Amino acid sequence: MNNQLQLMKSLFAFVLLLLIGCKPKSTEPEKKFISLVSLIESQVAHVDTSLYAIIKIVSTDSTHHDTTFIRREDFRKEASEFLDIPDLSNPKIAKRYKEEPARYDELMGRVIISYSAIDPGKEEFKNQELLVTPNLASGDKINNIITTRVISNKDSFVQKNMLWRMDKSFQVTTILQKPGGFEKVTTSRVVWNDDELQ
Repeated sequence: MNNQLQLMKSLFAFVLLLLIGCKPKSTEPEKKFISLVSLIESQVAHVDTSLYAIIKIVSTDSTHHDTTFIRREDFRKEASEFLDIPDLSNPKIAKRYKEEPARYDELMGRVIISYSAIDPGKEEFKNQELLVTPNLASGDKINNIITTRVISNKDSFVQKNMLWRMDKSFQVTTILQKPGGFEKVTTSRVVWNDDELQ
């Protein structure tokens, strides 16, 4: 009886190992996307340790403008919306996005790398774009990061058009739509390169 019990246990263990070993593997290749949030994180870290004068310009409905100086230790807080961009180097997040075919814009002289949400209705960040100047001699240069964020609920619709200009500035244009047609447009721009203000 003990031999039969031992044999059944061994047989059960063998079948279990066989089932685990034969588990079908995903045929979908792992996505290798560029992490835009990592690029921005490195920019924030650089500004955190720099001596740049940081200026914030806020305009509301293109009429009212406020300009203030930002303390270096507050720069990360100002850039926080960009640090919320989904990290596409994470395979779980990458599954929710698809890479569009890269295209070259002759007018700008830049390659555009785009990622878009597979199900836009489920994602606040609808797309992520990277604009790159190709250069075989000195290496490609990343110029801009662009993304669109949409936050919608029963009380309001908010669209944020976000632009990060590498080593120079970032800008968020917020379009707030309230029930009844009221719309408010606010543009917030943070600059840490004096050339940007000329």
